[in-house]
Amino acid sequence: MNAAPVIALVGNPNAGKTALFNAFTGARQKVGNYPGVTVERHAGKIMLGDGRPAELIDLPGTYSLTPHSPDEAVTRDVLLGHQVGEQKPDIVLAVVDAGNLDNHLRFILELKSLGLPIILAVNMIDLAKRDGITVDVEALSRALDMPVVPTVAVRRHGIDALRDLLADVTPGSHAGTERDLPPLDIRTLQKQARAIARAVTTETGSRRSITRRIDSIALHPVIGPALLAAILFLMFQAVFAWSEAPIALIEGVFTSLQQAAKGAMPAGFWRDLLLEGVIAGVGSVIVFLPQILILFSFILVLEASGYMVRAAFIMDRLMGRAGLSGRAFIPLLSSFACAVPGIMATRTMAEPRDRLTTILIAPLMTCSARLPVYSVIIGAFIPGINIGPGIGLQGLVLFCLYIAGIFAAFVAALILRRTVTKGPDHSFLMEMPKYQMPALRDFLLGLWQRAAAFLKRAGTIILASTVLLWILLSFPKPPADADPAIPAIDYSIAANIADGLAVVVKPIGFDRNIALALIPAMAAREIAVSALATVYAVESDGGAEQSLVTRLQGKWPLPTALAFLAWFVFAPQCISTIAVVRRETNGWKWPAFLLAYLFGLAYVAAGITYWSATALGM
Repeated sequence: MNAAPVIALVGNPNAGKTALFNAFTGARQKVGNYPGVTVERHAGKIMLGDGRPAELIDLPGTYSLTPHSPDEAVTRDVLLGHQVGEQKPDIVLAVVDAGNLDNHLRFILELKSLGLPIILAVNMIDLAKRDGITVDVEALSRALDMPVVPTVAVRRHGIDALRDLLADVTPGSHAGTERDLPPLDIRTLQKQARAIARAVTTETGSRRSITRRIDSIALHPVIGPALLAAILFLMFQAVFAWSEAPIALIEGVFTSLQQAAKGAMPAGFWRDLLLEGVIAGVGSVIVFLPQILILFSFILVLEASGYMVRAAFIMDRLMGRAGLSGRAFIPLLSSFACAVPGIMATRTMAEPRDRLTTILIAPLMTCSARLPVYSVIIGAFIPGINIGPGIGLQGLVLFCLYIAGIFAAFVAALILRRTVTKGPDHSFLMEMPKYQMPALRDFLLGLWQRAAAFLKRAGTIILASTVLLWILLSFPKPPADADPAIPAIDYSIAANIADGLAVVVKPIGFDRNIALALIPAMAAREIAVSALATVYAVESDGGAEQSLVTRLQGKWPLPTALAFLAWFVFAPQCISTIAVVRRETNGWKWPAFLLAYLFGLAYVAAGITYWSATALGM
């Protein structure tokens, strides 16, 4: 018998599968790609009821074993033992929504045809009771001939019972050999599923469900879009208003570090590297961690509460005018955090042309990497004043930048769907999950994972890029007979490189220092902030304690600052994004197209902004 059985976690979308996976594994999760495909593999080590270890694999959500997207194909192939590099599971842990059994049980009946041992978790049993639905778990177990456990995954209820049942299964006597999926009559299975659901479910019918009551407002054709706009507006106002105190605290810590290093180390190469390269460069990015966590807090709460799918439904009509289905909304909204998972989320889209269009416009969503760039420029050039009750000008400008990215994405999609990705439109079908209070544990775990990812990025790619830039800015040193009126930075390798690029970007208001920042920012957008901080720290010859916001106020005219913002609304300055586009499209054709059209848009938008602001006397 296998000492560490492999357990496949499966279920329909919105059944609470991810919450159950988090309840089992906590932070002990590994994320990677399946061999040969770009679909993510989520796995974690768990302990069974008898103390044995096991591997739990969270398979992509699917409605059927007949796939309609890359995600669903992986689920089928893993369960059949056809996925390259993946062991066939010993046990299936299936999850269904207690309040939607008539739809979810059909998939369970399909799973039974595989011959694998199945344990069923009837999840969200608390929400079903809230809505007047009672499930007879014992009757359901008899009808399906499998163990059934009622669970509330977000509260960890039922987890111990599942561990005990999983420990009782003997994988070797059930798993059998690989087999193809036997032919199934889906209509017959659906009728059978509904008959079982009716037999084991009792509905009081005495009151309208809370979900329907809320949806009467959230999905209203007029109130719904207004509510969504208000939530997004509040989110961007909060990014500035709620982050002032923690940002000031982090800035104070880095200022103290700079002063301590300056007093403890003798003048020379290593002190300059630490002050101007590491602390000034990396520190200028880390100070924006509070803003990123505030943004992710909103996104996590919207996802966990069940509102995110409603937002997709609300946006369906508007997105339809651009040739997109509402299903593209969730990948695009995910791109507000990072374009990489947003692009990867398009795997749930069945139509290839819809998927390609969404991939090509996802980088236009304002990802969290742009947030430090926006925050520096807005903080330096936009007054921190209120223009109405609770409405700050800085938050309003940030909101407008996000809206500009969204508007540009819709226009780009409209053009793409009528040219290079032309194809038929498809309807949008998505199951609405019930509303629920987000679990504090999952919320904190999500924030921790995103903070860790940000700090890891700051400590690796941003640190390496900043140190390299500092070296290029600092060497070679001026000759002994150099003109003292010429800044030492003018003799550096980086300055000579930037002089060439500056010729190209000068018409749109960018100087050599900005050109210097744009080059390393190709690795990651937020490196533009650390690069600017390093450039001005080196240029000031040791005055690294002054904040970047303060420096820029005396260095750039307002038209240049506005043009810089416009550039970053469009510019695809992220190697990771380009890499994942190449991987998802299986070639360099579409990444090259993406680079060409987005850099073209960035240059034109920055130029129009600079020329217009200059003409208006700004």
